[in-house]
Amino acid sequence: MTVAAANGQVTVKTEPKRIVSLSPTATEDLYAVGAGKQVVAVDSSSNYPSGVPVTSLSGLTPNLEAIIKYSPDLVVASADSGGLVAGLTKVGVPVLIEPAAAQLNDAYQQIEQLGTATGHSSQAQSTVATMKSEIAADVKLAGTGHKGLSYFWEVSANPYYSATSTTFIGQVVSLFGLKNIADAADKASDGGYPELSQEYIVTAKPQLLLLADNSAADGGQSPSVVAARPGWSGIPAVKTGQIVGLNDDIASRWGPRLPQLVAQIAQALQKAPTS
Repeated sequence: MTVAAANGQVTVKTEPKRIVSLSPTATEDLYAVGAGKQVVAVDSSSNYPSGVPVTSLSGLTPNLEAIIKYSPDLVVASADSGGLVAGLTKVGVPVLIEPAAAQLNDAYQQIEQLGTATGHSSQAQSTVATMKSEIAADVKLAGTGHKGLSYFWEVSANPYYSATSTTFIGQVVSLFGLKNIADAADKASDGGYPELSQEYIVTAKPQLLLLADNSAADGGQSPSVVAARPGWSGIPAVKTGQIVGLNDDIASRWGPRLPQLVAQIAQALQKAPTS
């Protein structure tokens, strides 16, 4: 079979039985489509679902010799780092590059591509259909009373980085009709992830704060920590308690658990004041 991945047309001659995943999102995708039993090794950052065969392999700095030791007949990664594709192609191992999705449809297509490549096309299509249905239901559940509500998506603190509406995550939040305070600060060189000053954030007065750096591993910026920041008490979201600590993994891995992220945002909007 031939799959159109980011690195071009990739031919997988037979249904793979020894898959190595070097991407947490791809790992989740593979298990979601039913290819979990075919996965023999995943990178050190893959931690979902429970029980995945975690190793010391890295997708950022791949070690070809270490990967080949697992005798893979398919390798999936988010980037062609360190000559990964060329090196494995030389030894006859097909590689699928599945980069971070730029749009919702990209996330769906990647799941379907991995389903095709692993012999689980039908389950992949079912997974995508379920995702679309759940996302649509949560957007509908949130209603339209919050359209125009301003929000700040916090990627990191000190310095403060955010994600604009042009990014994947910005497009997801846009499903609810919210207004992104980072859009006005975006520059071409930012790639959709501008650095914002504390003064800018406070002055913009966001009505909802969405924290993608909530876990200890990502800085531990919990709602209580954010509410106690000097100078932030006047922000509407802090005044009304509309500070949402997101699951960091789900917020940064745009795969089968994406509906859970959408559901968390929808739940927050149901409690938020109308715009």
